[in-house]
Amino acid sequence: MSSEITRIHTGAPENLQERFAHRAQFMQPSEIRALFAVASRPEIVSLAGGMPNLTALPMDMMQNVVSELIKTNGMEALQYGSGQGHPKLREQICDVMELEGIKAHPEDIIVTTGSQQALDLISRIFIDPGDVVLVEAPSYVGALGTFHQYEASVVHVELDDNGLIPDRLREAIAQTRLSGRKIKFLYLIPNYQNPTGVLLSAERRSEILEICREERIFVVEDNPYGLLGFDKPSPNAMRAEDSENVIYLGSFSKTICPGFRVGWALVPQSLKEKLVIASESSQLCPSNFAQLAISSYLADQPWRDQISSFCKLYKVRRDAMLTAMDKYFPKEATWTKPEGGFYVWATLPAEIDAKALMPKAIVAKVAYVPGTAFYADGFGSWSMRLSYCYPTPERITEGIKSLGGVIQKEMDRRSIGN
Repeated sequence: MSSEITRIHTGAPENLQERFAHRAQFMQPSEIRALFAVASRPEIVSLAGGMPNLTALPMDMMQNVVSELIKTNGMEALQYGSGQGHPKLREQICDVMELEGIKAHPEDIIVTTGSQQALDLISRIFIDPGDVVLVEAPSYVGALGTFHQYEASVVHVELDDNGLIPDRLREAIAQTRLSGRKIKFLYLIPNYQNPTGVLLSAERRSEILEICREERIFVVEDNPYGLLGFDKPSPNAMRAEDSENVIYLGSFSKTICPGFRVGWALVPQSLKEKLVIASESSQLCPSNFAQLAISSYLADQPWRDQISSFCKLYKVRRDAMLTAMDKYFPKEATWTKPEGGFYVWATLPAEIDAKALMPKAIVAKVAYVPGTAFYADGFGSWSMRLSYCYPTPERITEGIKSLGGVIQKEMDRRSIGN
């Protein structure tokens, strides 16, 4: 019998767009994913991706964790599990969250495939087309893509070096409601924010929570970086202060490793059933193997020491980036000075288009993410996100030197042109 596949041609190629659901038009690739093909080339210094640096994670230790799991509990690890997540892991997640002041019950936790899935499920539950989601300006590109897919209207709220500005939040709420639109929730990353690296102050956390309680707006607190403070702990999580109006998203991607794709949502009791149903319809159950591998790691390994190792590694890289920027970036540029996390946010003179500058940067063998990726409205063209988590300090210095030269040349060219 021939192994060839017979293809039946029925005429002109069909335009599949006509067969897609309406919401499919809102599924767009992120600017960061579009950069990966270029940024992953070995000759390019990539300051673009936010990949955790796993050189500080002992691979022999992880090998032992996985091997022992298969040997002693393989039948359970390789089987289907609970749609809400493994009970033991949910108990351990409560222990992890206690480090940031959260007192929680395992029954209020839903384990997800990364915190990104939790964000998708929350959006599915809350957002009708045209509803408003309030977000920081700028905000995490993955969240913006999710909100866009569910046809939300994103309203950005200004932040500064101390995080989201409460007065700007009040103004955004008033203006949105004056236009007759529904606000479904406020989404924010309070600790070492992606993309700016800024830390929301403790005073502002309380004020923002008070505003949202008064206005009956849920707060979605996304906290992947909270334990990655370099010199001192971050303030207590917002969920620690308000258990009824805060939906908390956590992840092991930054504190252990991203490959297991284990995250979670801690939700008010009133939302738990809906989120479990949404999760089960999405994935039936999260990976039992990944959950039990994380659980075994938390039970048997010095995970707090491991987080400290990550913090030391990222601090050295942060210092290398800031030192290089002081030396090689034009004096007209400004940038954040993060106290933890993965990112520096640089602001260039307004006449410099960071997105248009990207091809020249690639020729100079350095990549970054243009600021427009982190706004829903195309704003931020004169900004860029620089990630220090993955390259070595030497490569960071090399990349910043090249990028600073590209920016300076563009400024000189424009100055001559004027």
